[in-house]
Amino acid sequence: MGIHLTKLLPPDAEREDQTYLEKMVDLLSQDFDFHSQDSSYASHNFHSFPAKFPPQLPHKLIQELTHSGDAVLDPMMGSGTTLLEAFLLGRYGIGFDIDPLAFLLTKTKVTSLDSRQVFQVVRGIVESAKLAISENRSELEKQLARRWESKTRNFVEYWFAHETQMALLALINEIEQIPEEEIKAFCKLAFSAIIITKSGGLSLAFDLAHTRPHRAKVVFDQAGQAIIGSDLIGKQSRRIKLLTKRLHSPFDEFEKRIQQNLKGLPKKMSDRIQPYLTGLFEPEPDRIPPRISFGDAQALPIDDSSIDLIVTSPPYASNAIDYMRAHKFSLVWLGYAIDGLGEKRKEYIGGESTTDFVFEALPEHTSIIVADITKRDEKKARVLRRYYSERTRTLREMFRVLKPGKAAIIVVGSSIMRGKDTETQICLAEIGQTIGFQVPKIGVRNLDRNRRMMPAGTHPDLDSQIQKRMHEEHIIGFYKPCA
Repeated sequence: MGIHLTKLLPPDAEREDQTYLEKMVDLLSQDFDFHSQDSSYASHNFHSFPAKFPPQLPHKLIQELTHSGDAVLDPMMGSGTTLLEAFLLGRYGIGFDIDPLAFLLTKTKVTSLDSRQVFQVVRGIVESAKLAISENRSELEKQLARRWESKTRNFVEYWFAHETQMALLALINEIEQIPEEEIKAFCKLAFSAIIITKSGGLSLAFDLAHTRPHRAKVVFDQAGQAIIGSDLIGKQSRRIKLLTKRLHSPFDEFEKRIQQNLKGLPKKMSDRIQPYLTGLFEPEPDRIPPRISFGDAQALPIDDSSIDLIVTSPPYASNAIDYMRAHKFSLVWLGYAIDGLGEKRKEYIGGESTTDFVFEALPEHTSIIVADITKRDEKKARVLRRYYSERTRTLREMFRVLKPGKAAIIVVGSSIMRGKDTETQICLAEIGQTIGFQVPKIGVRNLDRNRRMMPAGTHPDLDSQIQKRMHEEHIIGFYKPCA
């Protein structure tokens, strides 16, 4: 197969290394499905995000493989699940991503705020936004007309009803004027969360995360009047019924989202310490502010041998989960242009562009997989070769920054290309071994597809390309030997 799992307890290993390897094997042999457990605690449910792994997964790994104050890295942090769990457990979290929404989400999830102050600010901005619509409507209309260049303007016009645009503009105008940067970020995230939801939120879209977005065929405004597709009302088509939508008030949705997110807000130290002084609870671990930055996992700005544990879940190959497809619906309201977001998408690991791309030499079994797909589809094979080249560079960086005798845990899913399994877990394990990692264990977890916002249903249809993907994931344990 081109790779072999490392034999446990090599004769020349130190006892400490042996114990650590045993712990890795034991951990990765356990059940990592977590289907029946609540994953919405703390700030984990601040915002929807495709393909989030359950927080219990990094929690278990961090708790078992690190100590208080240790450095835990997620070089492709996405929704920040690993960083938040490191923060809650008193570890020093370090995270990077190139996605602007991932950065905003993770930064907000680990920021402690005074909930009463936030609530007062939100009440003020909602009142001011409503007042702007009722008393300065003509000025808002002018702002709306000049807010974007033509391509982004067309996108907004297609996906958002006019009255929704007016309300969203009034809200974002007020949010931008909040002087406290951390409260502003908290409100921006709630604003984004009411747009990007499984059902499409306040836009005219359905299925922002599960599939390619579909525009509603029939749309009713808040008063129950049809503003799109009035000629289709009453038709019995199943598709028409599924693509019928009633718009909600952005102001109401924003306030509800704020109230929901406030419940999971990390508390300031002064708020957390009082119950312990009265003897009601055991003290929580000291929480260390994490380091969260824009950055590329292929070139990490981290010192050699400085990280105690890496836990990450990299993207799938060939944009199987297209993060920007959903993210752009709110990012255009946060100041990003459609063309700029399209260029950013090309930089994501797992992207499809191979023009001027620098490929890495791949090991034997991985090369065989790429060659097999080349026979079926040369373009797809180049995309896969790009993916494994990117993963080579990220694994090389992980090996460099990880301390000897420590682990990198990578949660990956395989893909189907032209009917061929890309065997992602086998190929990444092989690549890791060529770099110098040992691979003591590869665990398996079954996906709860709806909760992960994956692009397919629960029951696989083997005739569907989408349904062939992503029904289980593999948890690869990489170990950096001491010598």
